[in-house]
Amino acid sequence: MVKEEINVVLTKPLSLDGESNDDFRAPNILQRVLSLFKSVRPGSDVTRFKLPAILNLPKSHLQCFGELVYCIGNDMLSKCNSLESPLERFTAVVAWSISMNRPPVFGSAPYNPVLGETHHVSRGNLNILLEQVSHHPPVTALHATDEKENIEIIWCQHPAPKFYGASVEAEVHGRRQLKLLNHNETYEMNSPKLCIRFLPVPGADWVGNVKIKCHETGLEAELFYKANPFIALRRNHRAVKGKIYNSSSSKILFEIDGHWDRTVSLKDVSNGKSTTIYNAKEVLTGLKAPIVKDLEEIWPSESAAVWSEVSQYIMRQDWEKASEAKKAVEEKQRKLLRERESAGETWVPKHFTVTCNKESGWDCSSIKKVVPPAPIVVPL
Repeated sequence: MVKEEINVVLTKPLSLDGESNDDFRAPNILQRVLSLFKSVRPGSDVTRFKLPAILNLPKSHLQCFGELVYCIGNDMLSKCNSLESPLERFTAVVAWSISMNRPPVFGSAPYNPVLGETHHVSRGNLNILLEQVSHHPPVTALHATDEKENIEIIWCQHPAPKFYGASVEAEVHGRRQLKLLNHNETYEMNSPKLCIRFLPVPGADWVGNVKIKCHETGLEAELFYKANPFIALRRNHRAVKGKIYNSSSSKILFEIDGHWDRTVSLKDVSNGKSTTIYNAKEVLTGLKAPIVKDLEEIWPSESAAVWSEVSQYIMRQDWEKASEAKKAVEEKQRKLLRERESAGETWVPKHFTVTCNKESGWDCSSIKKVVPPAPIVVPL
């Protein structure tokens, strides 16, 4: 049996200015806004909305979620693991959580992953695997392990975007867990909301509240990502404020202040001393695109393969062919769904066990304890 030839398209991660560098140049703002207004109505649940190819980035949501973990300028996870005291480690985890907020590209969105789509990448000793475990609603599971550092990451994310006429708000449900196994510490956190504003001033930013907690140490943090005013001053743009406190006593230990796309400082309330815990320029500048290490080992379900033809046409700005290629991917999924329904089969995730209930929503656990090295790697 002849193995199907797999083509893979990998692009650079989003940079500090919100663009994918030289790989992709989005159409002008007017084109994007007009295209969206023609295609969706106020109050719509955008999870079922088929975005025109002109509004797509040349990558899947799975790749964007994965980039938050594997595309980073320095090894913040190792720092979280290496610090001596629980308070130092907690502070480093707060900084790492801030690093996962990447400047979005206004008016452009990644592809909605197909059911069973995967993304498998390695960065040094950290191996990351994502799988789309539900299509409606869209739910993504992530598992990452670093056996050398004894670190594990588990996410289950369910974005719920809604269109409000002048804006789109996407609330990201689900929890993110970071486990520092050498210290028997588990950190739980959520994600801020993505707000895309069309009028009166177009823009896209992360807003809302994030809570980070470690049950083992009793330390918690609250972060508030501020919405930008319509006439935004540079000093108020993308601001984040917060605090670190002891949950048992509610005693505030540190105050957090800064801008998530610049620097964030930590002030010790006991002595007033401030230190910089996060520098976006150091962490998010000069990020490299992943590369294929072993084409033979890439699964047909890999994001960069599933959407490769669509991505190629988008990067060429051939919108007609991009739309045709995107329809072909979607029609293939509809055909598979019809075949499953005809055979009375229920689709089951390959890499995760998934649960969903009204009380706690979606949750997932990895079937395998350790993520194996990937055929796609991030150059160090």
